[in-house]
Amino acid sequence: MKKIIIGVIITAMFAWAVFDLVSNQSDDSTKTENEEFTSTDSGNSITSPPKEENQEKEEPADSNAVGLEVGNIAPDFELNTLNGEVVKLSDFRGQRVMLNFWATWCPPCRAEMPDMEKFHKNKDVKILAVNLTETESSRQAIEDFIKEFGVSFTVPLDEKTTVADQYQIQPIPTSYMIDSNGRIQFKALGAMNYEFMVQEFEKMQ
Repeated sequence: MKKIIIGVIITAMFAWAVFDLVSNQSDDSTKTENEEFTSTDSGNSITSPPKEENQEKEEPADSNAVGLEVGNIAPDFELNTLNGEVVKLSDFRGQRVMLNFWATWCPPCRAEMPDMEKFHKNKDVKILAVNLTETESSRQAIEDFIKEFGVSFTVPLDEKTTVADQYQIQPIPTSYMIDSNGRIQFKALGAMNYEFMVQEFEKMQ
């Protein structure tokens, strides 16, 4: 009788062990399949590049458009100098122009002025150094500055910062190199030294 009972227990234990083993293998197989599906799905969603069939390529800006980007025609403006002379940017079409925005109280502007004067004397360039007059303490401050640095190029006065706003000037100095066709070829945010001015000037026609 004891042998029978022991045999039944052993058989039951064996059957349970087999069932547990088969069940675990089944769970592991399902888990693996799910993981593989998740991994495959995730991989596809990350690595699949977007279709380019419906994407339009951005066309280059029209070189005859008036704007502030390189290749655009520089916006025209008209200002007066300290001497009352009327200056219009379009009057200098056919010449290479350096258009600069500055103020007497700006340290980088002061540092740049001697290089601009040297550039003006050594190269066939027209410099229009637009002063942000509305930000100045007085017109006398501008006159004193011009005398101090021996400035011989044209200094138009932007008395209401109209042109500065038109050109969206934020840091000063800001300079534009404009070719003989009136097209912007280079824009500098911050002071330029003489060598840099010459380098960009010589790239223009």
